This record gives sequence, structure tokens and C-alpha cells, in this order.
Amino acid sequence: QVQLVESGGGLVQAGGSLRLSCAASGSIFSINTMGWYRQAPGKQRELVATITHGGSTNYAESVKGRFTISRDYAKNTVNLQMNSLKPEDTAVYYCRGMGPNDYWGQGTQVTVSS
Repeated sequence: QVQLVESGGGLVQAGGSLRLSCAASGSIFSINTMGWYRQAPGKQRELVATITHGGSTNYAESVKGRFTISRDYAKNTVNLQMNSLKPEDTAVYYCRGMGPNDYWGQGTQVTVSS
């Protein structure tokens, strides 16, 4: 089993920055790819960014150039640096661990005011 705990969400004005962190514990050796997803009210959950064990990254077009995903193997965390935030980035952000099984965190709210 793997446990994922997100932190770092909050309220920020448009143009501001936030840094999300996801701490993984348990059978983390089974996880290959880590990712951030988000779900806005009334919308489906969508991909924000992923990073493989080897460091390859993938971003949604809407966040390219503004968000950066990184992985700290020593601390077993995956981080999402979010810059130039827009009101449309408002959502609950979820951490996901992918391997033979699929794991999700509980989510953290990000609210961007205009």
C-alpha cells in the first residue's frame, strides 16, 4: 500500500504562485510515475503534470511554461511549482502514484482570485 498526502494549497491572487507538495509513504518502490491532477467544480478530473521515475515530464497545454513538476527521491515527495496563476487554475489538486496499482491523495484546494 502507498499513502499520498498533499499540502501547500490555499488562496492566492491571480498572477501569484503556490507550491504543492505530495509526500509518499509505504510501498513507494512500486510507484513509477507520479502526477498531479485537478478537478474544478462541475468538471472532470484532468491531468496537470506527470513525472516518471527517470525524470521525464509531461504537462497539460494549459499549464506549460507556468507549472513545474519535480521529484525529491530523498524525501519521497513530488512537488508542483505553480507560477502566474489564473482564476481558471482554481480546483482541488490531487497527487497520483502510478505503478501496478493506482494511488490517490485526498486533494488540496487551490483558489485563485481575480
